Amino acid sequence: MDFFELTDFRIIDAIDIVLVAALLYYLYRLVKGTVAINIFIGIVIIYGIWWLTDLLEMELLSKILGGFLGVGMFALIVVFQQEIRKFLLMLGSTNFKANRIFRQFKSISTDTIATTDIQPVIAACRNMSQSKTGALIVIKRNNSLEFVKSSGDAMSVAVNQPILESIFYKNSPLHDGAMLIEGNTITATRVILPVSDDKKIPLRFGLRHRAAVGVSEKSDAVCLVVSEENGQISYLKDGDFVLYETLEQLTEIIHKDLS
Repeated sequence: MDFFELTDFRIIDAIDIVLVAALLYYLYRLVKGTVAINIFIGIVIIYGIWWLTDLLEMELLSKILGGFLGVGMFALIVVFQQEIRKFLLMLGSTNFKANRIFRQFKSISTDTIATTDIQPVIAACRNMSQSKTGALIVIKRNNSLEFVKSSGDAMSVAVNQPILESIFYKNSPLHDGAMLIEGNTITATRVILPVSDDKKIPLRFGLRHRAAVGVSEKSDAVCLVVSEENGQISYLKDGDFVLYETLEQLTEIIHKDLS
């Protein structure tokens, strides 16, 4: 590459570099803290060596590494299937500003759009925490939850504190499983959720927490879990536990996530 080739550097080349860097960054975030991070780093190292051997015209080693990378792509789809699903879900769930602008031109009045009233939900979780009543609440955002909704009992009840507490009461026939909230309506109870097999989940968390991790990995829904053992209230989003200090702070976080 001589000086004249360097002067051919275009704006589109800079955009290309930025996009590749952003893609690698988000891939790193997806696998960070998991066993897959070691595989990801190994792939990056192998690709770097292949690029170097190709640049230095080391044909034999370059062909071997190139063939390994080509065939290995099919194996990577199997190894990284959870991460790929999560990455595609993240892209599909992104709310672009264009969509928000488009909604402003819809004829539906904003007064008729039901939004989740989180205050009674938090109040019910606080009372269930004090009585150590186990609960699992899934709140829909953008992605459809029909893939789990059909496993439970359909309902159509407005969100309110007494109903929430009565459903998860230990002697209630509806307490087992998850509750699904869409907008400001309880749409299903006794819902069976996919349980995550993520090894990084601490052993002290049981099936409720693993189910919350599982559904938040496969959708953009957020989950509230009340532990039956110690009454702790956990908040989960994107397959991770969200830390908070007070219930007031938790309420603000959920309001922000649902807005």
